[in-house]
This record gives sequence, structure tokens and C-alpha cells, in this order.
Amino acid sequence: MKIEKDIQGHDAIGDDHIGTSSETPLRKDAFELSASEKIDLIKDDVKHILETLGLDLTDDSLQGTPNRVAKMFVNEIFGGLDPNKKPSASTFDNKYKYGEMLVEKNITVYSTCEHHLLPIVGKAHIAYISNGSVVGLSKMNRIVDYFAKRPQVQERLTIQIVKELQEVLNTEDVACVIDAKHLCVNSRGIKDVASSTVTSEFGGVFKTKETKREFLDYISLDTTF
Repeated sequence: MKIEKDIQGHDAIGDDHIGTSSETPLRKDAFELSASEKIDLIKDDVKHILETLGLDLTDDSLQGTPNRVAKMFVNEIFGGLDPNKKPSASTFDNKYKYGEMLVEKNITVYSTCEHHLLPIVGKAHIAYISNGSVVGLSKMNRIVDYFAKRPQVQERLTIQIVKELQEVLNTEDVACVIDAKHLCVNSRGIKDVASSTVTSEFGGVFKTKETKREFLDYISLDTTF
């Protein structure tokens, strides 16, 4: 009875998209195995799942699937779990004394919902005001990609992006808005294909009404080329 209640409770948490921490919940031994060792183990697990579903893995189309999925998990869609893949974000002196808001819009987000392991697809919009340092534009894309490539909830992803840029730039004046579709909502459960989820995190001066409004006005501009 207790096990059944625990399962029902965990299912409810997943459907409600509740996150438990602003840090990705990793075990202490998360990095004791090498990437190749993880691939070998995951490959066997995927094989077992597919066989349990009744699929014939001797079929030409399916026989390589367990290995492909394992490599994809470790090297690609969950590659952001590996701290060695964290992008180096070198900063530069703001020699041109640009003191206004810098906004990078429409950064592509490909992530994976940690409750059902289905895709999250959308756009991130980031802004910061220099405290004497600037960062290369592509580094912001790489930071988004790094934190997105792990099992995620959108709220946590938004916070992690802001925290990382605050540390890199040595300023609290960082903001992020993410607008994304969750296939765990769009393709299963309620199957609402039209809905998307918007999350935001505002630090420092972006918490003020005027600066927040300026940022939101910038990201609403039509910049289609």
C-alpha cells in the first residue's frame, strides 16, 4: 500500500512539474564511471526496456538502437551533466564603456523534462548590464546549451543560467526569460499542443520596474531578418 501511494505521489509531482532545487540533483558518485562505461551500462538497460515492450531487436532497424540511445544520452542530450563540458566563459574589459543593457534574444533551447524524459524546446532571452566586464556573445549561447543538456525543469534552467552569468560577469545585473514547449504536456497527458511555458529570473537592477520593463520591451521587438 505504501509503495503504491509513493508511486502515485511521484506521478502527481511529475504532472505538476515541481522542481526540488535550483541545483541539478546529482549523486556523489555521479562521475566515478567514465563516459564509455556509462554507455555500456545504459545500452543494456535500453535493450531491456525495448525487449520488455515486445520489440524484436534482431531486426535491422532496431538492433543498433540501444547503443545509439546510450551514446545520445551520455554524449549529447545529457552531456551538460559532465562538468568537463562546461564552457569556458572568458571575460574582457569593457573598454568601450558601454553602460546600457546588452540583450541577446532567441537563443535556442533544447532540453529534456526530468519527469518524463521528453523534449523541452523553446527560446531563451538574456540581458546583462556590465560591471566593467563583458563576455563574448556566443558564450551566452553556450551557457544556455550546457545547462539545457541535462534532465531539467524550466524554472531551474532559468535560475542556473542567471547564476552562471552573474558569477562570470561579477554582477547581479543579469536577467533571463525562457519561453518553451514541453512535449510532456503537448504530446501526452492533456495533449495541449498550443500551450507553452514562460519562466523568468531577474537579478540586481532588473528587479526594478523600469529596467524589467525595458528588457521585456526589447525581447518583444520584431527582429526577424
